[in-house]
Amino acid sequence: MAVFGLFTEKPVLEEESIQWILDAFSWSLENFNADFFYQHSVLVIPDNQFFSGRADSEQGMAQLIFNNVKRYAGISHWPTRVQDQALCAIPNAPSFEVKGPLRIADGVVDESLADEQYLQVPFNPQQINNPEGMIATFAHIVAHYMGQMASRPPPGGVEYWPHVTEILAIYLGFGLMFANSAYTFRGSCASCYNPLANRDAYLTEQQSTYALAVFAVLKGIPNSAVTRHLKSHLKGFYKRAVKDINQRNLGELLIKVPE
Repeated sequence: MAVFGLFTEKPVLEEESIQWILDAFSWSLENFNADFFYQHSVLVIPDNQFFSGRADSEQGMAQLIFNNVKRYAGISHWPTRVQDQALCAIPNAPSFEVKGPLRIADGVVDESLADEQYLQVPFNPQQINNPEGMIATFAHIVAHYMGQMASRPPPGGVEYWPHVTEILAIYLGFGLMFANSAYTFRGSCASCYNPLANRDAYLTEQQSTYALAVFAVLKGIPNSAVTRHLKSHLKGFYKRAVKDINQRNLGELLIKVPE
């Protein structure tokens, strides 16, 4: 054992994982409106200010949450229908096209579209009491559809499609929900744990949190504005991730950052 290596700080993530996350962000910036990212994207907070309103049914609550997800993602003009997952499935949508810009700050759905032109968005009624998981799930569905409109394949290829679309959803502003819902503690009693309420996570907590840190560094968001909404055990890792990112030259790793 090297004596002088005893106090060497452990890497925040494996370098290969970091490079893939940065490549996925570069792919997102290149394909999905970098200008919108810098001018309009916000860090979406899972609270009543960002997700205001009330509904008296599971369908109504799911629709309310998804409408806000669409707005923050800049896709309010996309034709979508939210349905109980027992009644619909997500099809591949290679021929889906958006009239006008892919992402805009404000938009209205073209009501003249035929039913088959609407994108089906399933929701899990069990997630109504797990809003962070539902928000992340909806953002991932949006990223699934959006990712199919990229001009080039994502890094890692189709094998990493669910992973890269989680990065894309974090790029859209939903990183807090992905980091906080990547792992759910089962609790001390089986009756308190509902596995059906959780989302399927593909990135680890650390990978999601590192990607969130990339988003925040690119947007110039201070640590305190992020960590106050993170699970307590992720706060220290997040700060280390920001420090690691700031030691890298993102201007060379990603497409040019507007001045």
